[in-house]
Amino acid sequence: MYTQNEFGQPIGHLVKNWSPRPQPSDVVLEGKYCMVEPLNLDHAESLYNSFLKSPDGRSWTWLFDEAPKNFAEYFSWVENKCQKNDPFFFTILDKNTQAAIGVFALMRIDANNGVIEVGHVHFSPLLSGTIMSTEAHWLLMKYVFEELKYRRYEWKCNSLNGPSRRAAKRLGFQYEGTFRNALVAKGRNRDTDWFSIIDTEWDIVNKTMQQWLSPLNFTDTGRQIKTLAEIRENILR
Repeated sequence: MYTQNEFGQPIGHLVKNWSPRPQPSDVVLEGKYCMVEPLNLDHAESLYNSFLKSPDGRSWTWLFDEAPKNFAEYFSWVENKCQKNDPFFFTILDKNTQAAIGVFALMRIDANNGVIEVGHVHFSPLLSGTIMSTEAHWLLMKYVFEELKYRRYEWKCNSLNGPSRRAAKRLGFQYEGTFRNALVAKGRNRDTDWFSIIDTEWDIVNKTMQQWLSPLNFTDTGRQIKTLAEIRENILR
Protein backbone atom coordinates (compact mmCIF):
# COMPACT_ATOMS: atom_id res chain seq x y z
CA MET A 1 0.00 0.00 0.00
CA TYR A 2 1.32 3.43 -0.89
CA THR A 3 0.21 6.96 -1.64
CA GLN A 4 1.66 9.86 -3.63
CA ASN A 5 3.44 12.98 -2.46
CA GLU A 6 3.06 16.46 -3.88
CA PHE A 7 5.47 15.55 -6.71
CA GLY A 8 3.39 12.58 -7.83
CA GLN A 9 5.98 10.12 -6.48
CA PRO A 10 4.86 6.93 -4.75
CA ILE A 11 5.61 6.88 -1.01
CA GLY A 12 4.79 4.41 1.74
CA HIS A 13 1.61 4.68 3.79
CA LEU A 14 1.82 6.68 7.00
CA VAL A 15 2.41 4.63 10.15
CA LYS A 16 0.22 6.52 12.60
CA ASN A 17 1.34 7.23 16.17
CA TRP A 18 4.52 5.22 15.70
CA SER A 19 7.12 5.08 18.47
CA PRO A 20 10.07 2.75 19.12
CA ARG A 21 9.04 -0.64 20.51
CA PRO A 22 10.10 -2.04 23.89
CA GLN A 23 13.01 -4.44 24.23
CA PRO A 24 12.25 -8.06 25.16
CA SER A 25 12.17 -8.52 28.92
CA ASP A 26 12.17 -11.23 31.60
CA VAL A 27 8.69 -12.54 30.90
CA VAL A 28 7.29 -16.01 31.44
CA LEU A 29 4.96 -17.21 28.67
CA GLU A 30 2.68 -20.05 29.71
CA GLY A 31 0.81 -22.32 27.36
CA LYS A 32 -1.22 -25.49 27.83
CA TYR A 33 1.71 -27.80 27.14
CA CYS A 34 4.87 -25.77 27.69
CA MET A 35 6.34 -22.66 29.25
CA VAL A 36 8.79 -20.19 27.77
CA GLU A 37 11.04 -18.26 30.15
CA PRO A 38 14.37 -16.40 29.96
CA LEU A 39 17.38 -18.70 29.87
CA ASN A 40 19.29 -18.93 33.15
CA LEU A 41 22.03 -21.08 34.65
CA ASP A 42 19.50 -23.26 36.48
CA HIS A 43 18.40 -24.59 33.08
CA ALA A 44 21.87 -25.78 32.03
CA GLU A 45 21.86 -29.30 33.47
CA SER A 46 18.32 -30.10 32.35
CA LEU A 47 18.99 -28.75 28.85
CA TYR A 48 22.23 -30.70 28.60
CA ASN A 49 20.49 -33.93 29.61
CA SER A 50 17.72 -33.28 27.09
CA PHE A 51 20.20 -32.80 24.26
CA LEU A 52 22.09 -35.94 25.34
CA LYS A 53 19.10 -37.86 24.00
CA SER A 54 20.25 -36.95 20.48
CA PRO A 55 22.17 -39.86 18.92
CA ASP A 56 24.79 -37.49 17.49
CA GLY A 57 25.66 -33.82 17.02
CA ARG A 58 23.75 -33.20 13.80
CA SER A 59 21.39 -30.68 15.45
CA TRP A 60 24.39 -28.33 15.78
CA THR A 61 25.35 -28.45 12.09
CA TRP A 62 23.61 -25.23 11.01
CA LEU A 63 24.05 -23.36 14.29
CA PHE A 64 26.84 -20.80 14.58
CA ASP A 65 28.32 -22.48 17.66
CA GLU A 66 30.15 -25.79 17.77
CA ALA A 67 28.63 -28.64 19.76
CA PRO A 68 29.97 -28.75 23.34
CA LYS A 69 32.02 -31.82 24.21
CA ASN A 70 30.85 -32.10 27.81
CA PHE A 71 28.65 -30.48 30.47
CA ALA A 72 31.34 -27.97 31.47
CA GLU A 73 31.44 -26.62 27.92
CA TYR A 74 27.65 -26.53 27.72
CA PHE A 75 27.43 -24.72 31.05
CA SER A 76 29.85 -22.11 29.70
CA TRP A 77 27.70 -21.78 26.59
CA VAL A 78 24.59 -21.12 28.71
CA GLU A 79 26.51 -18.71 30.94
CA ASN A 80 27.63 -16.74 27.89
CA LYS A 81 24.13 -16.55 26.39
CA CYS A 82 22.58 -15.45 29.69
CA GLN A 83 24.72 -12.32 29.64
CA LYS A 84 23.40 -11.09 26.29
CA ASN A 85 20.46 -8.82 25.55
CA ASP A 86 20.70 -9.37 21.79
CA PRO A 87 20.25 -12.23 21.18
CA PHE A 88 17.87 -12.56 24.13
CA PHE A 89 17.61 -16.28 24.89
CA PHE A 90 14.58 -18.18 26.14
CA THR A 91 14.20 -21.74 27.41
CA ILE A 92 11.25 -23.99 26.60
CA LEU A 93 10.08 -26.17 29.50
CA ASP A 94 7.74 -29.17 29.46
CA LYS A 95 4.89 -28.28 31.84
CA ASN A 96 4.39 -31.91 32.86
CA THR A 97 7.99 -32.76 33.69
CA GLN A 98 9.43 -29.26 34.25
CA ALA A 99 12.38 -30.36 32.10
CA ALA A 100 14.16 -27.74 29.97
CA ILE A 101 13.94 -29.17 26.48
CA GLY A 102 15.01 -26.46 24.03
CA VAL A 103 16.05 -22.88 23.43
CA PHE A 104 15.45 -20.05 20.98
CA ALA A 105 16.15 -16.34 20.99
CA LEU A 106 14.86 -12.96 19.93
CA MET A 107 17.67 -11.24 18.07
CA ARG A 108 18.72 -8.53 15.64
CA ILE A 109 16.37 -6.35 17.63
CA ASP A 110 15.52 -3.13 15.79
CA ALA A 111 13.19 -1.38 18.23
CA ASN A 112 13.14 1.87 16.25
CA ASN A 113 11.58 0.15 13.24
CA GLY A 114 9.69 -2.61 15.05
CA VAL A 115 11.67 -5.46 13.49
CA ILE A 116 12.81 -8.54 15.39
CA GLU A 117 14.04 -12.02 14.49
CA VAL A 118 13.58 -15.43 16.07
CA GLY A 119 16.81 -17.38 15.86
CA HIS A 120 19.21 -19.81 17.53
CA VAL A 121 16.34 -22.31 17.45
CA HIS A 122 17.67 -25.52 19.01
CA PHE A 123 15.14 -28.11 20.11
CA SER A 124 16.06 -31.38 21.79
CA PRO A 125 14.46 -34.72 20.77
CA LEU A 126 12.03 -34.20 23.68
CA LEU A 127 10.68 -31.10 21.90
CA SER A 128 11.17 -31.50 18.15
CA GLY A 129 8.04 -32.60 16.33
CA THR A 130 5.81 -32.30 19.39
CA ILE A 131 2.76 -30.12 20.10
CA MET A 132 5.00 -28.19 22.49
CA SER A 133 7.33 -27.10 19.70
CA THR A 134 4.50 -25.42 17.82
CA GLU A 135 3.02 -23.94 20.98
CA ALA A 136 6.40 -22.49 22.00
CA HIS A 137 6.72 -20.67 18.67
CA TRP A 138 3.13 -19.41 18.99
CA LEU A 139 3.76 -18.09 22.51
CA LEU A 140 6.83 -16.15 21.35
CA MET A 141 5.03 -14.77 18.28
CA LYS A 142 2.11 -13.69 20.44
CA TYR A 143 4.49 -11.90 22.80
CA VAL A 144 6.18 -10.07 19.92
CA PHE A 145 3.03 -8.96 18.11
CA GLU A 146 0.55 -8.42 20.95
CA GLU A 147 2.68 -7.27 23.88
CA LEU A 148 5.77 -5.70 22.30
CA LYS A 149 3.76 -4.72 19.18
CA TYR A 150 6.52 -5.17 16.63
CA ARG A 151 5.62 -4.83 12.95
CA ARG A 152 7.87 -7.52 11.48
CA TYR A 153 8.96 -10.93 12.78
CA GLU A 154 11.82 -12.54 10.86
CA TRP A 155 13.16 -16.06 10.41
CA LYS A 156 16.47 -16.64 8.67
CA CYS A 157 18.30 -19.88 8.01
CA ASN A 158 21.05 -21.48 6.00
CA SER A 159 19.55 -22.12 2.57
CA LEU A 160 20.76 -25.74 2.85
CA ASN A 161 18.85 -26.27 6.10
CA GLY A 162 15.78 -28.02 4.74
CA PRO A 163 14.15 -28.70 8.13
CA SER A 164 14.36 -25.01 9.08
CA ARG A 165 12.92 -23.90 5.73
CA ARG A 166 10.01 -26.32 6.11
CA ALA A 167 9.39 -25.23 9.70
CA ALA A 168 9.23 -21.55 8.71
CA LYS A 169 6.70 -22.20 5.96
CA ARG A 170 4.64 -24.52 8.17
CA LEU A 171 4.39 -21.85 10.88
CA GLY A 172 3.14 -19.24 8.42
CA PHE A 173 6.31 -17.31 7.55
CA GLN A 174 6.51 -15.98 3.99
CA TYR A 175 9.65 -16.66 1.95
CA GLU A 176 11.25 -13.40 0.79
CA GLY A 177 14.41 -14.49 -1.00
CA THR A 178 17.98 -15.73 -0.64
CA PHE A 179 20.99 -13.59 0.26
CA ARG A 180 23.85 -15.25 -1.61
CA ASN A 181 27.29 -15.47 0.04
CA ALA A 182 25.76 -13.80 3.07
CA LEU A 183 28.05 -15.25 5.72
CA VAL A 184 31.07 -17.40 6.41
CA ALA A 185 29.86 -19.83 9.09
CA LYS A 186 32.27 -22.33 10.62
CA GLY A 187 34.63 -21.60 7.73
CA ARG A 188 32.04 -22.42 5.07
CA ASN A 189 29.92 -20.28 2.76
CA ARG A 190 26.35 -19.67 3.85
CA ASP A 191 23.56 -18.45 1.61
CA THR A 192 20.77 -17.20 3.87
CA ASP A 193 17.04 -17.61 3.20
CA TRP A 194 14.81 -14.85 4.59
CA PHE A 195 11.25 -15.36 5.84
CA SER A 196 8.89 -13.06 7.71
CA ILE A 197 5.48 -12.52 9.25
CA ILE A 198 4.25 -8.91 9.37
CA ASP A 199 1.68 -7.37 11.67
CA THR A 200 -1.14 -7.42 9.09
CA GLU A 201 -0.67 -11.20 8.75
CA TRP A 202 -0.64 -11.94 12.46
CA ASP A 203 -4.42 -12.33 12.83
CA ILE A 204 -4.50 -15.22 10.34
CA VAL A 205 -1.36 -16.83 11.78
CA ASN A 206 -2.75 -16.53 15.30
CA LYS A 207 -6.15 -18.01 14.43
CA THR A 208 -4.43 -20.86 12.57
CA MET A 209 -2.20 -21.65 15.54
CA GLN A 210 -5.07 -21.51 18.02
CA GLN A 211 -7.22 -23.89 15.98
CA TRP A 212 -4.32 -26.29 15.46
CA LEU A 213 -3.45 -26.30 19.18
CA SER A 214 -7.06 -26.95 20.22
CA PRO A 215 -7.59 -30.38 21.84
CA LEU A 216 -10.37 -30.87 19.28
CA ASN A 217 -7.69 -31.07 16.57
CA PHE A 218 -6.09 -34.18 18.10
CA THR A 219 -7.19 -37.78 18.43
CA ASP A 220 -7.08 -39.66 21.72
CA THR A 221 -3.64 -40.93 20.71
CA GLY A 222 -2.34 -37.39 20.11
CA ARG A 223 -2.36 -37.40 16.31
CA GLN A 224 -3.31 -34.18 14.55
CA ILE A 225 -6.56 -34.17 12.60
CA LYS A 226 -5.81 -31.14 10.42
CA THR A 227 -2.42 -29.69 9.56
CA LEU A 228 -1.56 -26.03 9.98
CA ALA A 229 -1.65 -25.66 6.20
CA GLU A 230 -5.15 -27.15 5.99
CA ILE A 231 -6.46 -24.93 8.77
CA ARG A 232 -4.84 -21.83 7.24
CA GLU A 233 -6.41 -22.62 3.86
CA ASN A 234 -9.87 -22.97 5.42
CA ILE A 235 -9.53 -19.65 7.23
CA LEU A 236 -8.47 -17.86 4.05
CA ARG A 237 -11.42 -19.13 2.02
